[in-house]
Amino acid sequence: MIIENIILAAQELATFKTLLLMSVGTIAGLIAGAIPGFTIAMAVVLTLPFTFGMPPAQGLATMIGVFVGGLSGGLMSGILIGIPGTPSSVATTFDGFPMARKGKPGLALGLGVWASFFGGTISAVLLVTLAPQLARIGLEFQPWDYFALIIFALTIAASLAGANLIKGLIAAALGLLIATIGEDSVNGIARFNFGSDSLKQGFDFLPVLIGLFAFSQLLSDIQDRVRARDKLTETSGVNARIEHRKAAVMVLKSWVNLVRSALIGVFTGILPAAGSTISNILAYDQAKKASKNPQEFGTGCADGIIAPESANNATAGGALITMMALGIPGDIVTAVMLGALLIHDVIPSPSFINDSPVLAYAIFIAFFVANFLMLFLQSGALKLFVLITKVRMYVLASIILAYCGIGIFALNNVAFDMWTLFWFGILGYVMRNLGFPLAPMILGVVLGRIAELWLSRATAITTDITPFFTHPWSLFFIILALFSMFFSSYQTQRGRKAWTIFYTPALIAFLSIPMFMMVGTVRPMLGGVLLVIAVIMVFRSYKRGWKVDPTDADDHRLTEG
Repeated sequence: MIIENIILAAQELATFKTLLLMSVGTIAGLIAGAIPGFTIAMAVVLTLPFTFGMPPAQGLATMIGVFVGGLSGGLMSGILIGIPGTPSSVATTFDGFPMARKGKPGLALGLGVWASFFGGTISAVLLVTLAPQLARIGLEFQPWDYFALIIFALTIAASLAGANLIKGLIAAALGLLIATIGEDSVNGIARFNFGSDSLKQGFDFLPVLIGLFAFSQLLSDIQDRVRARDKLTETSGVNARIEHRKAAVMVLKSWVNLVRSALIGVFTGILPAAGSTISNILAYDQAKKASKNPQEFGTGCADGIIAPESANNATAGGALITMMALGIPGDIVTAVMLGALLIHDVIPSPSFINDSPVLAYAIFIAFFVANFLMLFLQSGALKLFVLITKVRMYVLASIILAYCGIGIFALNNVAFDMWTLFWFGILGYVMRNLGFPLAPMILGVVLGRIAELWLSRATAITTDITPFFTHPWSLFFIILALFSMFFSSYQTQRGRKAWTIFYTPALIAFLSIPMFMMVGTVRPMLGGVLLVIAVIMVFRSYKRGWKVDPTDADDHRLTEG
């Protein structure tokens, strides 16, 4: 029966018109994702009216093409000009742009393309095989669990700060403060507006993002005449050929990072309202923490490109799982797709796959095909984007700044957004010169309002704080957050300090507690396995006389070297 449904779905999609529309949609998504200020959601919304007269499978396939293309398009501007085209490519900029400036834009873009492709493919496989089972996880989440997840994500600020931990935490706190300006999203109470109607609406995220990343970067690039006449990359000869083979091999060699990041993306996509903005930062953080050379991150590290790009494309599959199996949109884009389904009198629910199997498998296949289209179409277009690196900075800066200003104003038709871009560009320039990392500040701005929203919803239900510790998923993320705050110290002192012996087994043992609290049999059994692993690790340390692991000491010395 499954094979018959797959064949029928493939026949419905395997028409020239449908494949052409998917190709056009993917190209539109790539362009929209590459334009700073032009969001994926906006592209999908603009696509929606054109799908009204199409069959459901054809219309959804077109929007999926826009979705996948948009997620991958953001890496182009992020890597080449240091401005993430979409919020889902923020973390890609951390290492993609430095690698491009070292004269390797082709390799950086190739890593991003192939990581996006493999991440999306892994997500597509999970979408087909585990959709109903994984969607039930999203149904378990309540406000306390979402808030704990955001708190865990906020602890990433410490690792993104690098060596400047204090400055990084100050930048993150400043980002959280900025997120509180304006009306409370739940109660509508104005804060920190000082009587100004413009401040009452708060700062829109995209002008803040583009101001901090784009305008401040442009000011740094043209701060003197000599530098303004330089080309975008530090080397004069830039190879415009995308290094596909080398990039694909490097991505496959980092298969652990690739799979881990894709799983993070799928899991984040399953959670309603989480989205690729969170998943790409989470994946970057985990890749840095797992690396033997974390100091290389932020300087043009390949794993720093692979992790966020595989995660943000994998998030699309997780979001589709939640939309199809529960009728709950995982993000704004899937909310638009949900509306398209309702227009065609198709109501997603836990029985959707059984009730409309052909349409369900058509969505599966369309998402799978869209990743191949993205690989093919982006690979051809990237050669033109690499040529941008040969343009002199003063010419490029003028064009980019004008384009960003027009895009920001067109987004909401609000003149205050232009001032937001300007003032945050000045702030970002000053912070760069004072040695403050901008990534933690962006993290605070992105996650601040989301955290406040879920905290308000949690406290509206009850002011008791015990649900944060009695809900399994909330406790799970709180434990991760607590250990995450000490991970930087652990990574620098392992192999030297005795307390580092207990860090990993303690983390595993504490994580087994919420697993035991979860319903069913599989997850409590997994909790038992984690507990056994922790006991074995402690026993091995006891057999060594509580001495530090010499392997960890060697790894640490290699890291310093």
